[in-house]
Amino acid sequence: MIGGGTGTFVVLSGLKKYPVDLSVIVSMMDSGGSNRVIRDEFGLLPTSDIRQCIVALASGKSDKILRKLFSYRYVSGTGISGMTFGNLFMAALADIYGSQEKAIYKTCQLLDVKGKVLPVTFDTTNLVAT
Repeated sequence: MIGGGTGTFVVLSGLKKYPVDLSVIVSMMDSGGSNRVIRDEFGLLPTSDIRQCIVALASGKSDKILRKLFSYRYVSGTGISGMTFGNLFMAALADIYGSQEKAIYKTCQLLDVKGKVLPVTFDTTNLVAT
């Protein structure tokens, strides 16, 4: 599957119930909202779409709790207002392990992801329209 955003989350959540080998290639181009902070403040690629895919493919009965936690958006707090817990979690792992690629791998390990979540790129990119 190739995608990003809420639609990808919904499709992956449904597909993981079947005995199939899932792989998703995720867009890494978002530059709005909390993703802008992830890009500007931490120098990382946007994590929102990849975070949603990881949560969608998380195994076990904790799916609903994990989705709520990783999707939780702080409504107050200097510097973190508007950020999601999951984006901050993955930024912390990138700092701990020295790369965003390792952070994605470790998050998938921690959440026991069933399938593969692959960023379309690790290069800094921007969408441009004319």
